[in-house]
Amino acid sequence: MKRVFLETYGCQMNVADSELMAGVLERAGLSLVDRPEDADAVLLNTCAIREHAEQRVLGRLGEFARLKARRPELVVGVTGCMAQHLRSRLLDHARVLDLVVGPDGYRDLPALLARAAREPVAEVRPDRDETYGDLEPRREPGVRAWVTVQRGCDRFCTYCVVPFTRGRERSRPLADLLREVRHAVEAGFREVVLLGQTVNSWHDDDHDFAGLLRAADAVEGLLRTRFTSPHPGDMSDRLIAALAECAKVCPHVHLPLQSASDPVLERMSRGYTLAQYHEVAAKLRAAIPGVALSTDIIVGFPGETADDFARTVAYLREARFDSAFLFKYSARPDTRAWRWPETVPEEEKGRRLAQLIELQHAISGELNDRWIGREVEVLVEGPARRDPGQLYGRTPQFKAVVFPNDGTPAGRLRRLRVAGATPVTLFGEAAEKNSAGAPLVHIG
Repeated sequence: MKRVFLETYGCQMNVADSELMAGVLERAGLSLVDRPEDADAVLLNTCAIREHAEQRVLGRLGEFARLKARRPELVVGVTGCMAQHLRSRLLDHARVLDLVVGPDGYRDLPALLARAAREPVAEVRPDRDETYGDLEPRREPGVRAWVTVQRGCDRFCTYCVVPFTRGRERSRPLADLLREVRHAVEAGFREVVLLGQTVNSWHDDDHDFAGLLRAADAVEGLLRTRFTSPHPGDMSDRLIAALAECAKVCPHVHLPLQSASDPVLERMSRGYTLAQYHEVAAKLRAAIPGVALSTDIIVGFPGETADDFARTVAYLREARFDSAFLFKYSARPDTRAWRWPETVPEEEKGRRLAQLIELQHAISGELNDRWIGREVEVLVEGPARRDPGQLYGRTPQFKAVVFPNDGTPAGRLRRLRVAGATPVTLFGEAAEKNSAGAPLVHIG
């Protein structure tokens, strides 16, 4: 077995885990291929946060079943949160699946693949000490590097399956993280994203997340630092000061709200009230002029009344987030809310979700329109997906910018003037020329 096809579903943490697995596989002498038809083994790195993601993976397994019917020697495996969460159900797919590996089993992946070529294998035992801190990921080329600073979660929000799929919270040592950041910069990455389920609860002895941001800020060659996702309850004044004072930390904070109703927040076990959340948002905006705030919101949580939903609508209008990830509640086995009766019909969930999407779309459009005529600094990522004649990048506020392809290579900072906007994209043009007549470009 020499060739592995690895496909990723889910969030940035799953992307980071796939890069970790790719590094483990390549160090063992295996190679990654781009098509399942060319592989000796196919692996799906999965997410269990929402039912829709699980259905997509199960559908993909059906496709691999047809491939395996033609090539019985093909090893088919599922890794990640879904493997941990639905191990019994997945093993019912014995005619398709040869391997099921949870999030703490990646270190032994080459040996597990070799065993799975002979007999079905399941490795889903949790390891409360595993952080993979000594392993180097194999990153895809680009300008942005994902660095996982912690694994697991201790919050146990009643709707969330992460503590059951990824285990209890454990933080990686500061020295390991700074080494990984430096290696990423040496490899040509210009932006680092620090990842954790509640990333701002990271700690290493006397070092807190504010200290980690300040230490990363001193890494030579690094242009930008981002992080996701923080918990409002851990957004201390000390951390807000670090966000304001660290030159490389981008003025963008993704601050999950989930609901603007205190009774719903209490049933979710979120650990804050709307007033406390609003105070944190106000402190961020006061300390970091022009900061962009984004959020997560769930509609249709058990017990959510029309009044509860109306509070969320009202707060969305008041808070004016730059963007929001909006979801219908999806009951997940093992969570406390799984046992609670659904009180909001699916049709009503859809109506509420559509109302929030329409409202947030309008707010995002209004906020983006305010950028028209202003100059922005864009970290160029490469050709735009829809039009190779355009380039694509992000502002410090994480605004997507598309502009004419003038040959600026990926990884450089480009100063542009915003000429137009939609709710999701800014359109740039060359900014004012300098005295030599060249566009203002900073090479990182």
